[in-house]
Amino acid sequence: MKVVSPDELPHRVRAVENLWIPMADGTRLAARMWIPESAEERPVPAVFEYIPYRKRDLSRQRDSIHGPYLAGHGYAFLRIDIRGCGDSEGHILDEYTEVEIDDGVRIVEWLAEQPWCDGRVGLMGISWGGFNALQIAARRPPALGAIVSACSTDDTYRDNLHFMGGALLGDNLSEATTMFAFQTLPPDPAVVGDRWREMWHERLEHGDPWLKPWLEHQHRDDFYRSTSVCEDYGAIQVPVMAVSGWADAFSNAVFRLMEHLEVPRMGLIGPWSHTYPHLGVPGPAIGFLQEVRRWFDHWLRGEETGVEREPRLRVWMQDSVPPQFSVYAERPGRWIAADEWPAASVEDRPWQLTRRRLLPPEAVHDETPDEVSVRSPLTVGLSAGKWCSYVTTPDLPGDQREDDGGSLVFDSVRLNEPLEILGEPVAELVVSADAPVAQIAVRLSDRLPDDRVTRVTYGVLNLTHREGSTQPRPLEPGEKVRVRVPLNAVAQRFPRGHRLRLSVSSSYWPLIWPSPTHARVTVYPHESHLHLPVRAPRSGEGTVELPPPEGCAPGERVVVRPGEVNWHIVRNLATNVSELQVVRHDGHFRIPEIDLEVIQRTFEEYGSRADDYGSIRGETRTERGFSRGDWTTRVETRTVLTSTPQAFRMHATLDAYEGDQRVFGRTWDHDIERRWV
Repeated sequence: MKVVSPDELPHRVRAVENLWIPMADGTRLAARMWIPESAEERPVPAVFEYIPYRKRDLSRQRDSIHGPYLAGHGYAFLRIDIRGCGDSEGHILDEYTEVEIDDGVRIVEWLAEQPWCDGRVGLMGISWGGFNALQIAARRPPALGAIVSACSTDDTYRDNLHFMGGALLGDNLSEATTMFAFQTLPPDPAVVGDRWREMWHERLEHGDPWLKPWLEHQHRDDFYRSTSVCEDYGAIQVPVMAVSGWADAFSNAVFRLMEHLEVPRMGLIGPWSHTYPHLGVPGPAIGFLQEVRRWFDHWLRGEETGVEREPRLRVWMQDSVPPQFSVYAERPGRWIAADEWPAASVEDRPWQLTRRRLLPPEAVHDETPDEVSVRSPLTVGLSAGKWCSYVTTPDLPGDQREDDGGSLVFDSVRLNEPLEILGEPVAELVVSADAPVAQIAVRLSDRLPDDRVTRVTYGVLNLTHREGSTQPRPLEPGEKVRVRVPLNAVAQRFPRGHRLRLSVSSSYWPLIWPSPTHARVTVYPHESHLHLPVRAPRSGEGTVELPPPEGCAPGERVVVRPGEVNWHIVRNLATNVSELQVVRHDGHFRIPEIDLEVIQRTFEEYGSRADDYGSIRGETRTERGFSRGDWTTRVETRTVLTSTPQAFRMHATLDAYEGDQRVFGRTWDHDIERRWV
């Protein structure tokens, strides 16, 4: 990324370390602001990002990249902590609550009223901030003129970290642990003064683990409908730029937003993981901040920037790569565009399954009925990587041959010519199972000429959700059912001489929590197809150009002790226990600008013994610490999740320390009934 110095910006910028924004009930939210020095005389549009991840310290480096950059181009930019997070007052009880969105609407109103704002407001955000950008837009505050929503979703049941295809995601535990830590951290006394301890203990007292309500809502109910803008796309009346990456978990939503919104909209999907595209890994990163400027310059200022004439969808068509767990520095490919979505250049082509093969539409195949079955070991899924890649190494899927060894595998012959797909592949399968609750994981992979196998995309389905997720229905053991398994949307080019591989397993742990008991799943190939969204390359391609990344310098961070990010697969052959251990330690670092030292450590462990479904266990631990002079605080959390065929069992602990003294401790134990999960 090109670092832009303050002297290169069109406007001189003033930074405000903290400013208070009053809410309707008197609660004050804390914001960090960058603003042109001339804004008091010549008011400017305001743009804000609204998330729980502590603007004062933990998101400081990142915010320093784009806050002054956008301010230097004529915007007041604010990074605002959600109620109960960072230095904001109050407490937070869950994600995307009615209070959070009400506060967001009030922020829009407050910004429009400020003398340095010209009355026009934009909202941008990634992940949580991308979610609430869509949700706040759906409330239609009059001053909101446009949004940029990155790595988010329109459907919080279908494409969030709780469930996928009606199956419980391992990330449900991981994210609940992250927020268990964030919601119980203290504010900074340098901002809130002597009230910091009172505010901290209020957070600790309200710091119930969110894992419990997330586990209680196992089906698509009002808990998810109330936060899903797909329930009423027409509620959004402002222009939307939707952004994601193929290594992210939220690319599907971009396609749905492009198809169903009725406002000016633009979709952008690169090779990136769960991060802003100017910081994009895998590369190539792009000049995302320039694209954001163009978007807001047009819709907030009325300037002619050309965004209204851009193709509706710009995506990175990925070329074939060998498999690797670690993050690719660069993902080879090219930019392509679609003027509309669905695109006329994309055609559904059904590939036929046979007992061992995957045949293209034009192939002649034997219609003789046949069947194949699988009862996958619990170790299938150890090569799956993370549901959502967070720019860490390693969290991408590795060589699929080990997972495929416990799966049904259908290979094509070598391709005679390149094949490109764009969109959502769908496996339409006829299956049966020998248990009332069963699941399948379906993967589409690129089998290289040297037989290495790279996963391209995947989908999972809890078979009790075959008719929808509102009211799941158990299977009748042995009964054949036709199911539709959408795979995550993707843009991929398969070269000549490569093979397609479709793999089907009955477990995919720890990416998804296994079924209550083992189940054998039978697939009837002669009645089953893989539908591929095949794209015909067009002449004149290669004209899509995006600028190189640029931004301001990140805030200084001095490493005191380096961290560690790693995955360990541990197999104890004596006990037949297999474990995935995930280490995410940011280490110990100092932020000189605010004279603050920070420690962040997270450890996750997912394990099972042999084929024993009663041994499945997930455990997460976190440590977060802050210190300045004689002020030292630390919060430690631990969450353990196990299950029986009838219930999920949650055990959680929270301990808070001031100096060496433990000042708060609490334990939770809950059994949550399993309902066809």
